Amino acid sequence: MIVQLSNPAAPLYLEHVPYSVGEGSRDAFELLWKSTESEVPDEFLRHAGRVRFLKGSDSGDAICIPCPLREQEAVAALKALEGCAAAAVADLRGSKRERKISVTLERVASFLMSTYITSVDGLNKCNPQVKDRIPDTDLNQAQSILYRRLSAGLYETRNRGEYYHIHGSLDATTTLEMIGLPAFKPDLTDYRDCIHTIEGAVKRFSGAELEKLNQEHRQAGIPVLTNERYRKTAHGQAMASLPLFTVKALNMNTPPVPFPDSVDGPSQCLQGLRVIELCRVIAGPTIGRSLAAHGASVLKITSTKLPDVPFFQLDVNTGKHTTSLHLKDPADIKVFESLLETADVIIDGYRPGVIASLGYGAEDLAEKAARRGKGIVYVVEDCFGGADEGAEWADRPGWQQIADCVTGVAWEQGRFMGLDEPVIPPFPMSDYGTGCAGTIAALSGIYRRATQGGSWICRTSLLQFDTFLFSLGAYPAHIQDQLRREHDPRFFDLRHYDSVDEVSQRALGSVKRLRPDLFADHVMQTAYSQAFGGTVAWPRGPLTVDGIKIGHVRPARPNGYDEPTWDGWERDETLLDA
Repeated sequence: MIVQLSNPAAPLYLEHVPYSVGEGSRDAFELLWKSTESEVPDEFLRHAGRVRFLKGSDSGDAICIPCPLREQEAVAALKALEGCAAAAVADLRGSKRERKISVTLERVASFLMSTYITSVDGLNKCNPQVKDRIPDTDLNQAQSILYRRLSAGLYETRNRGEYYHIHGSLDATTTLEMIGLPAFKPDLTDYRDCIHTIEGAVKRFSGAELEKLNQEHRQAGIPVLTNERYRKTAHGQAMASLPLFTVKALNMNTPPVPFPDSVDGPSQCLQGLRVIELCRVIAGPTIGRSLAAHGASVLKITSTKLPDVPFFQLDVNTGKHTTSLHLKDPADIKVFESLLETADVIIDGYRPGVIASLGYGAEDLAEKAARRGKGIVYVVEDCFGGADEGAEWADRPGWQQIADCVTGVAWEQGRFMGLDEPVIPPFPMSDYGTGCAGTIAALSGIYRRATQGGSWICRTSLLQFDTFLFSLGAYPAHIQDQLRREHDPRFFDLRHYDSVDEVSQRALGSVKRLRPDLFADHVMQTAYSQAFGGTVAWPRGPLTVDGIKIGHVRPARPNGYDEPTWDGWERDETLLDA
């Protein structure tokens, strides 16, 4: 199906007409480019008429994931705009040509489940044996036992019908002790008993009291709001006028930075660009993973003194080199400064102000770039957004579940499941969607630096993605009824207190039963990872663009695996043709 961009009438969903994810993706794409056209170069949108949303089976045009919001359509639209951006960059680097841009819808659905279907030697996130295959970056033992993992969860407060999401995923001790519980309870191993214990502690407080405790202890908790209530908050009002991402000049005092000359252009559109990734968990690293899929050399820098969720390394480190530097250590700072000298892009996925406090904020690096005579592209991903607008919650810490709870996504999920309470949606879909948005923003900054010069700052956030998701509307009632009939009844037995892993595992089982083709061998890519000592399997990317290759030339590796250098990187070009 080819995207048409001639103001089609608003879609009319009739009960006797099957819903089409492809048509919904087309509508989402049109809304996306209209709402972000001020942030992207005109050259990107000139490719919009060549976008196609393809399906290889019935699953491609079907809603696969038991959710009421249009997650598949949102991400398909983002991948389409990413394809337009890649096509425009490819035109700069080679001869201009007509380029078909294709988004395979089955692969979009698989991409949204990536964390739960990526594996090493067949061991995925749900298999306890996988812990022995991945270096332990859980420095605070927040993931070490079930009781501590459930310190990140959605629980009812003292006030009946009021809910709060506490979040101790990287610092369980602080969260548990904050609500009056011991940091460890080794005798407490039953899932329901753990939930009963933690929710019992949360219920001793009101939402307002939990807010105060979170602020005092600098934790990432949040009240669980409906979308209506969120939009009435000061933060929601400040964010309402923002597009999904923004791209602004930091300064214009350096000349354009053309891409290296090539008669036919490189095989991948970002080949030769250097990206430093300062991120943890999923959303920010997804930006780096996507830029790596376009050929950029992405160096993920983490610190051995900061925790990360171990399994995510297997998913979001695909295509990168990884190294460890501690940016408060003088020797490591010297190495980092040498890497910055030739870096083109910085991805900052930490809470606003953290990287700047080390002397490497956007303005600091723009000044360094001016001295070297070549601009920088600084990409910021965070939870709440609104830093430039002075929004109320801009400097709060947060993760996907926090964003989904405060914007109303969790309440929509709960209502869809027949409950008068919120439920965390399955899979880190907002994380991946935000990563896609950040990728487009980064490509916009890269393009503008190449054609206009200067240094650029690109911003997106989890809340901005959720706002875009709500702008697409929920599925019509009869479609939601159909999803409830199709999916496993056990999924609809879930409650507000069930963990994201429990929700995702039940959803995954239901999707596998209904849509087994999403998990077929041809949907997955495999490669031997020397770093992990086994064969890694991960979902193939949904995007293709005529005339360039999109994909990764190296499998995932753990954090801190490589030397901190731009030299001697291996490239397995056969993976691009696999």
